[in-house]
Amino acid sequence: MAVIAVWQCDRDGSMFEDKKQAEEHDKYLELAANITSLIESEIPGISEQHSEAIGLLLAQRREQLAKACKGKPDELLEPFHGSGEPKGLLNADAKKVDQASEKPKDENKVTSIAANQ
Repeated sequence: MAVIAVWQCDRDGSMFEDKKQAEEHDKYLELAANITSLIESEIPGISEQHSEAIGLLLAQRREQLAKACKGKPDELLEPFHGSGEPKGLLNADAKKVDQASEKPKDENKVTSIAANQ
């Protein structure tokens, strides 16, 4: 029985074969959570479901959004060619970020765990 190292994102339980991909996914979720918090604080009455969906959308399309902010607004009208799932994700059925149960910022990190294969 071989043992391989995998990395788990504490924010949503997603597991990755590569630490760099796990950290990238963690940063994506942190950006989405911060955008969601901003939306909820600036738009009274917006539902948590809608604000979270907007936060995830903007975090997913962050590169197009950055180009649009730098003077290329048509970038946002281009079709999105990225996949909805991060590369290297082992458990594609990972649960969505639940902000109500999020841990304090210093506890949200990627941890290495071993998996039997």
